[in-house]
Amino acid sequence: MNIIITGASSGIGFQTALKLADKKGNALLAIARSEEKLIELKNKVEADHPSSNLDYLVFDFLSDDFDKLEKKINNHFASVDILINNAGYLVAKPFLEITPEEFDQSFAVNIKAAFRLAQITVPLMKKGAHIVNISSMGGVQGSVKFPGMSVYSASKGALSILTESLAAELTEKGINVNALAFGAVDTKMLRSAFPDYKAPLTAEEMGDYLAEFACSGAKYYNGKVLPVSVSTP
Repeated sequence: MNIIITGASSGIGFQTALKLADKKGNALLAIARSEEKLIELKNKVEADHPSSNLDYLVFDFLSDDFDKLEKKINNHFASVDILINNAGYLVAKPFLEITPEEFDQSFAVNIKAAFRLAQITVPLMKKGAHIVNISSMGGVQGSVKFPGMSVYSASKGALSILTESLAAELTEKGINVNALAFGAVDTKMLRSAFPDYKAPLTAEEMGDYLAEFACSGAKYYNGKVLPVSVSTP
C-alpha cells in the first residue's frame, strides 16, 4: 500500500512509520518539518528493514506552499491508499494569554493541514482507501476539559467534525474517513502540557495501534471519531 503520514519525525508518528515499514509491500512517504529527524527515521527503517520502502518530504505546515507539496506528492505517488494526518501543534497556556498568532498556528497545523492534504490526496485515492485523522479526547464533546488547552481542544474538535463531514461526502467514492481521539500518551507534546503526569501508554504502543487501524480500520468504521484512551490526564 502507498501510505502518507504527517508528523512522522517524532512520537507516535515516528513509531507508526516504523511499524508500517515492517509490513512487506508498503511504500511510505513521511512528512515533517525536521529533515534531521526524518533522516534518522529513514536510517532506522533501512537498518531494521533493508528491503523497506520509505521516503520523506520536509514540509512546514505553518509556512510552506501547499501547491508545492501537492506537486511533490503527485510526483512521488500515482495513487494513495492511506493518509494519516498525525501532525499536531499544542499551545498550553491560559486562554487570556493566547495570542492571535498562536491561535492561527494551532488551527493551521491541527485542522487546515488535514483539510488540504485530503484535498491533495483524494484525487489519487480509489475505493477502499482510508483517511485517518489524529484527534484528541480534548476535542470530543462532553469529555473532560483542562485549563490551558482551549485552542488545542477547539482545533481538534474541528478536526473531528471535518472527519464526519468528509466521510459523508466521500461515501460514493468508497473512501473511508475516521478519526482516533487519543487520550494520554507519553510524548514530548503531552509532557510539555502536563509535566507531572505519567501517561499510561507509550508512543510505541500507540504507534502499533495506529498502524494496525490505518490498514484495517476502514473495514469496520467510517465517519467515526473513536476514543482511544485508558485515562484522561
